[in-house]
Amino acid sequence: MRFYIWVAILSAGLLAGCDQAEKTQGPPQPRVDGESVVFAPGSPQLSSLLSEEAIERPAAAASLNGRLVWNEDKTVRIFTPLAGRVERIAVQPGDRVQQGQTLAVIASPDLGQAQADARRSQGEYALAAQNLARVKELHQFGVAAAKDFHTAEAEFARAESELKRTHARLKLYGGSAQVDQTYALKSPLTGVVVEKSINPGQELRPDQMGAGAPAQFVITDPAYLWVLLDASEKDLPHLKSGSLIQVRVPAFPDEVFGAKVAAVADFIDPATRTIKVRATLDNSKRLLKSEMFVTATVNGNATQILQVPARAVYFQGGSNFVFVDDGKGGYTRRKVATADVHDGNIAITAGVAPGEKVVTDGALLLQQMLQPRRIVK
Repeated sequence: MRFYIWVAILSAGLLAGCDQAEKTQGPPQPRVDGESVVFAPGSPQLSSLLSEEAIERPAAAASLNGRLVWNEDKTVRIFTPLAGRVERIAVQPGDRVQQGQTLAVIASPDLGQAQADARRSQGEYALAAQNLARVKELHQFGVAAAKDFHTAEAEFARAESELKRTHARLKLYGGSAQVDQTYALKSPLTGVVVEKSINPGQELRPDQMGAGAPAQFVITDPAYLWVLLDASEKDLPHLKSGSLIQVRVPAFPDEVFGAKVAAVADFIDPATRTIKVRATLDNSKRLLKSEMFVTATVNGNATQILQVPARAVYFQGGSNFVFVDDGKGGYTRRKVATADVHDGNIAITAGVAPGEKVVTDGALLLQQMLQPRRIVK
């Protein structure tokens, strides 16, 4: 009887020892193969690893800051070409003017001298023409010498050239042949007077109008404006000549104004590290004003970019990496090239293909399995 009791106790101990050995051994460990980590089916670590698919989405629109200015193709700054005193001003800022309309009247001795030169050259030309006709007739009958005839021809040619010169000068200034010393400063285009810097009685001298001197009048067509924007290097893929942008101003928060990129600078400002961008805007409704601050959104819907959740990418050793879910418990580390982060997603330009799944939770755990810490004894 005692023998059977001891056999039963020994069997129970052996069974308990086997069960304890199984508990000590635990589940199978993951296998590391180069850049991949492979888990056995049913491994409990798989529950802590979550993956999401890499998806192509429209590129995020770039937001730029800038301001509105006059369209220089539709703007003219008018300076007087002649010295004189302002006698009368015909327009004021805000007035709409037509091409050729008088803006101001200036009493100019310089114009009087030009008018006098034109009158004198006209008289000299008439006299030279008469003298040439008389000498030519005498020369035909042998009365006048050939030398006199050639001299009369030369004098006529000189008088003719002087007549053309003085009249061209007078035509350039737009003055009449009558000597009145009255110069009319006129608008070369149709538009609106936006600036005026002269007053009646003011003395004007062209030699005192340096590069920084204000123009007597600035005329522009406010239906056309330029948008000057400051862009960064990352915005360059969206900024092409002809690209459409959406412009918003604080004064009209619910309004969106369309514009088109006309030019992108070929250099980066070394002080601000920005690139100057110029766009044209139709302001036919006359809601916008020059020097308004604006925010422009560059249309990014034309470009599709591959994006993954930003938390799937981790940085190590100067490079960015993700773990790609190979399926059936396998995860492979890949080096990726990244771009902008927008709404929690990061753009991937190389390293991952559309449709592949990347690990979003547990990437650092996988990294530790690839490079386990060494235990110092």
